[in-house]
Amino acid sequence: MLPRPKPGDSEDDLLRYQEQFLASGSEPAVRIIRKVDKRKGETESSEGLNEQRNRDVVSIQGFPEEPPPLNSVPPKKSRFKTQNVRFEDEDPEERINCHDKHVTVVLSKIIERDTSAVPVTFPAFTGAAFPKACHRSEVQGQIPSPLGRKSIFAQKMMLQKAKENGMLAKEASQSAMERIPTRASDDVEMKMQIHQHPDPTSGLISGDGLGKPDSASEVKQIQWENEQRLKSMSEVEILEEQRKLISQLDPRLVAFVKSKISSASLTNTDLEMSRSDKQSSENEEIMELETTAVMEDESSDQDLCPPITVDELPVKPKEGWVHMDKLEPEKLEWLRDLPPSRKKGTKKAMQARFDFSGSLIPPTADLPTHLGLHHHGEEPELAGYSLQELFHLSRSKVTQQRTLAFNTLARVLHKVHLGELASMVKGRIISTLLDAGLLFLLRFALDDNVEVVIAGAVRALWALLVVPNDEECLDRTFSWLHGMFTFPLLPMEESDDEEEDEVDEDGKKETVEEKEARKQDHEVAQADIIKGLLKMKLLPRLRYILEVVRPGPRVVQDVLEILIRICRHSAAAASQVLDCPRLMGTIISEFLPCSWTSPSMSGHRPTLERPHGLPVAAAMKLIRVLASTGRHACARLLNNYKIRARLLRFIAVEPEDLLLEACEAKKLSLEALRMWCVAAGYGQACDLYRDMYPVLIRMLQSIPQLMSKETSLEPFSNLTLQRTETLLLLLTTVTQTAGSTEELKANQMGDSESALPPPPPLDWSQVAGLQPFIKASLKTCLRWLAEPSHWENVHMLAAAHLVYLGSFYSQLYVQSTFCPVDTLQEIEALTSEVLLPLTGHQTVLNMIDHLRQFSALCAPTSCAASREIIHGLPGFGCSEGINVGNLSDAKSPFPFLMGLFYVLDSITNVHKGLACKFFNVLVAPRLLDYLCSSCSALPSFSLSSAWLFRHEYHLQYLLLKLAFKQMPLKTEVSQQITVYHKIAMAMLPRLLPGSEYQAHELLSTMIFNPSFIPEGRCGGPEAVDLSQLLRLRDGDQCSLFTESTTGTLLREAYANLASLRGCYLTHLAHLEPSVLRSRDIYLGHTPFVCSQMLSELTGPVVPSDWAFLPLVCLYEQTTKEESSGRTVESVSVTSTEAVTHCLQWLLILETWHEDALKSVPPAAKFCRLACIFLSGSDLFRERPVQRFLWALLLALCRPTQLNALDLTVPPPGLASFHDFYSSLLVQFEAVSFGDPLFGCFLLVPLQRHYSTELKLAVFGEHIGLLRSLGVSLAQLPIPLERFTSPPEDSLPLLRSYFRALVTGSLRLAWCPVLYAVAVAHVNAFIFSQDTKNEEIDMERKSLLRKTYFLTDEVLKNHLLLFKMPRADIKLGFEMFEKLPPIRDKRLNAVLRKENGTD
Repeated sequence: MLPRPKPGDSEDDLLRYQEQFLASGSEPAVRIIRKVDKRKGETESSEGLNEQRNRDVVSIQGFPEEPPPLNSVPPKKSRFKTQNVRFEDEDPEERINCHDKHVTVVLSKIIERDTSAVPVTFPAFTGAAFPKACHRSEVQGQIPSPLGRKSIFAQKMMLQKAKENGMLAKEASQSAMERIPTRASDDVEMKMQIHQHPDPTSGLISGDGLGKPDSASEVKQIQWENEQRLKSMSEVEILEEQRKLISQLDPRLVAFVKSKISSASLTNTDLEMSRSDKQSSENEEIMELETTAVMEDESSDQDLCPPITVDELPVKPKEGWVHMDKLEPEKLEWLRDLPPSRKKGTKKAMQARFDFSGSLIPPTADLPTHLGLHHHGEEPELAGYSLQELFHLSRSKVTQQRTLAFNTLARVLHKVHLGELASMVKGRIISTLLDAGLLFLLRFALDDNVEVVIAGAVRALWALLVVPNDEECLDRTFSWLHGMFTFPLLPMEESDDEEEDEVDEDGKKETVEEKEARKQDHEVAQADIIKGLLKMKLLPRLRYILEVVRPGPRVVQDVLEILIRICRHSAAAASQVLDCPRLMGTIISEFLPCSWTSPSMSGHRPTLERPHGLPVAAAMKLIRVLASTGRHACARLLNNYKIRARLLRFIAVEPEDLLLEACEAKKLSLEALRMWCVAAGYGQACDLYRDMYPVLIRMLQSIPQLMSKETSLEPFSNLTLQRTETLLLLLTTVTQTAGSTEELKANQMGDSESALPPPPPLDWSQVAGLQPFIKASLKTCLRWLAEPSHWENVHMLAAAHLVYLGSFYSQLYVQSTFCPVDTLQEIEALTSEVLLPLTGHQTVLNMIDHLRQFSALCAPTSCAASREIIHGLPGFGCSEGINVGNLSDAKSPFPFLMGLFYVLDSITNVHKGLACKFFNVLVAPRLLDYLCSSCSALPSFSLSSAWLFRHEYHLQYLLLKLAFKQMPLKTEVSQQITVYHKIAMAMLPRLLPGSEYQAHELLSTMIFNPSFIPEGRCGGPEAVDLSQLLRLRDGDQCSLFTESTTGTLLREAYANLASLRGCYLTHLAHLEPSVLRSRDIYLGHTPFVCSQMLSELTGPVVPSDWAFLPLVCLYEQTTKEESSGRTVESVSVTSTEAVTHCLQWLLILETWHEDALKSVPPAAKFCRLACIFLSGSDLFRERPVQRFLWALLLALCRPTQLNALDLTVPPPGLASFHDFYSSLLVQFEAVSFGDPLFGCFLLVPLQRHYSTELKLAVFGEHIGLLRSLGVSLAQLPIPLERFTSPPEDSLPLLRSYFRALVTGSLRLAWCPVLYAVAVAHVNAFIFSQDTKNEEIDMERKSLLRKTYFLTDEVLKNHLLLFKMPRADIKLGFEMFEKLPPIRDKRLNAVLRKENGTD
């Protein structure tokens, strides 16, 4: 074996290897060839091959011999290449002689042209030595030739020939106007003009193929016949024939004919017009004629004014002007007066038009032209711009036009967000613009190099993304109880079942991130606008605009607010903002400097040409929103960008001393305080508290002065009050952080390796002294209760005081320095001095009365979005001006009452004896009325309402906690405990992400609490038994079971409530991480809070059918195991107990609290209960399951439930009820053994008013189960009439009924219920007198004859003598003793006809 080269071999080794290989004579691994150059006449000869072997050319299999060309253009091939092949040994002289032709070949056919009619002229004699140079001004009436541009000399020669022939330019123009259509699209008018001025010869027929000497006369005869035929036809007939002819011809041939006519007409026109030698006055007449022709053509459908003429032009064209020899009426129409506008009485919809301020212009508005709203559009008489015209204008080459378009679009979008155009315009404006590509248009405009265009594009993008009202609402609710926590503005995901998960080569499913990366920009933007903009690299461009372009203050403000909106989208979007190179550094250094010079003053207001180098409040708000997305983002901002120093700079100094505009200074100070609140909410930046303690105390001491009436009259007093509310919120978060210090230190000492956050540099002793200041400030604030007009201004400030006191006392009793005696005395003093007078004050009672008015649950329209809703760009739906009636309104009682009930809950946790003193609040009639109304409400789930519902549910939760504490102490409260239990049951499936702790508390303490269900201990089971006995006596229902009555089962379930609670808490254990996060937020454990942005809003925390959760979980588990190939024969004891507990709880709710399950439709209840039969083969035969399932079936078959049972629509969670019912049929055939309970569940969907397909499934492929479906009439929980009335009209089902009866598949002994149903429907059909159509009548007679000739006399008598269904007799129906006369007559008629005609 020959050795192979190795990496370490030298050149001598390689040569030695080569000699050994050549000596061995082995076949090489590659061939060395030489490609033949055929262009040089080379061929593959043996000599060539030998020559190739001497060259080192390597050819590897699979690779081309030559590199591919750099361009994709295919090489050109010459048609004469084969003809021009030359050989080296060929004689050139011989080659020339071979191709040379004699002169006789060329001059063989000489035809002399006839010049007898051509006039002979001599050139004019002049005295000049040389010919005069021809100037272009001397060439009149020129029309560019379609064959190309002619030189001035050629034009001069054409004019000279025209003079010789005596053709005038005016006649040429008139002839041309008859031949040339004024518009290219006017084919019909062109044809009609040709017919009116016939040409003796045809442009298409030459006569060459006739083969006759007089072919010219034949052509003229054919042309004349064609013209006569066209004259006898109408215009409609001509168009119809033209359409038929064009449809039959080849499109290329049609195009050729049209081009030939057009070119011939244009050529003739050019030749005739070029012969004109008139002066400029005649040229004006030509223009006038052309203009008239164009205007007449355009006004063929409308009665317009006469066309514009040269005399109407403001500037007359002069001789010698370039390109002014032809009038263009289409471009000069804007010089005329406007056409009349549409009449006011019209009902026709018109295209929406907007002025430059974005307002909608009425179509009948007569606006003056000096406003600049009239333009050269399709409707010049209407003022304003449509959206399509604005789009067109935005792509103009003129900078001013692009800027105007973007600014107008921005104003239109802004008004749409405000809801001003909702009732004026049909359709959705923003959705239409987005579908037209607005997002990409704005993104491309941002890349412009003109600053004003960039400013307009930024403004339009701001108007699209930012809703100022939403930001105003979020700022107003920031100081509310847990108001810092907000939902991300993510679009709600729509489930796409058709999209399958793609699998890669390794068999792994594609992740969500990989799917997003694979999508195109327009696909991402269609689903989520913010994600689409981030994918289109918006952030680097905004950074470039701020850093390099350095625009004006409005653009800077817009850019910062756009970034705020992006950060509110999600934590991932905020992370991209934070990670964008140089973006945050530019913003902080340019718009949040620690030192700056005072801006120039103009009068009393500062004017800023460039905001760079000056603090901007929006920049601080951006920092705050970024920090609220996560504790790590907040830490990065504090440590990497030195935000601590800026907080000190903007808070320590009064807003009046910040050397800024008064409004901007107050906003900057307010946002700095809010940023500190956010950081303190994570337990961060608390070291600033020690440095700023004197400043904070000074600000606290100034609160009473800020609440005076004089201060409320000062400018920007609203900002001053919000700053004070934020100060109290800051102290609240600092107090909560200090309250968690001891717990963190204790945990670190016990477990040093735990992943707990470090203790904050703050302890309880440093914040304990704040409580006296705030308590005194609260007393001062409450003095304004007697003046409602001023109380509306300060009640939010009072709420902030109450929230602080509630947080203080909730942290106080867990501290090591807690002194019970002193604390209880202090709380009693606070109660007697402040809280008791407050709860009994008439102003507070009036606020309770107004709860229903401002409620988002009781008044859903108050939280409904009044503006256009966009799926890819969700918002909070706040209206303009925050209309009265909204929960977030400035006059809303919710923030104050939340603070009041929060402090009551906190002090009653410490001093439980004080709970009974506040019972008058819980039993207030208007409060109970509000609670009952909220229970019966059916709120819609959306982002615009969810953030309001979250605050309202928090208020109701605090009321429930107070009622839970006062119930054993006060009889007045215990009498209303049913109302509060309904509230708990209604609120549980409504709680949103972030409220998992409240849901856990409701389940643990209230929902399964026997004290909240007084029916169980006050004769409730006995009353149920008595009611059931009365119904049995009246014959309304049949007894389904005799072992246990419903009352017995209720007593058993009521005694087992503790086990029921444990069962449901176990099935909700997957929510434990969310419950812990929510608990840290609610209890104020700030060092453990991960983010102040709540989880994505995908739905309520607990599903609406949570009561069926154990059944659904067991069914899903069984289905999963069966899909993997394992058969589930039996379930575990634990699962059986869970199913029993679930059925017990459902029985309690269905009997005593039916309203608790009103959100679950009866069809969903039926399907959830039927899942028991599909969860194992023997689960439904367990005795406890059987007992409670019978009782629930009886409750489900009440008349009200049966009337509401709709099986035509798939229940929630099921794709098709038919498939689910088919599974039940298969399971019944396999494991039922004729169980009557299972059989009753199968009979429920077979009622008459349900789908025929369900009945055909039983009498078709599953007809064998009729042998075991032995439910007796006494066991049937549904009236038999619901199966037999009205009569069946489906022929396939009637045939199936008759076939099953005749073949014996359906017998009375096997299936008495369906036997009676089938007999009733077949009897009603065969004796029916309705003759709908012949097919039905023939089928009716056929079945009647077959029935008469049946050999089974019993079945024959049942079908013929059936009278009416009766569930109280064994047969199931009543029979006639003999055939009634009308039936006998019908039977004889059918039999007689058969004997007489067949």
